[in-house]
Amino acid sequence: MQQTLPEEFYQWMEELQAVDFVLVELTLYLDTHPQDQNAVHQFNQYAQQRKKIKRAIESKYGPLQQYGNSYSGMPWNWSSGPWPWQL
Repeated sequence: MQQTLPEEFYQWMEELQAVDFVLVELTLYLDTHPQDQNAVHQFNQYAQQRKKIKRAIESKYGPLQQYGNSYSGMPWNWSSGPWPWQL
């Protein structure tokens, strides 16, 4: 079953992917430069931004991740959101 999603969902997902990319790059950088306070600060800022974006998406469209990374509403709503291959 194909689920139609508003453009806003895709914009949020694109923003989430961009923030995830920054976090991966900063993680790799910090593995070799652990004393760089500016990079640690940037990492923490982007981690907070990611939480806000994820919370906004999940409040409207359901959980994005499984295994305790996302909370479920009642009833269990893991299967109510779009599946990754439907994006």
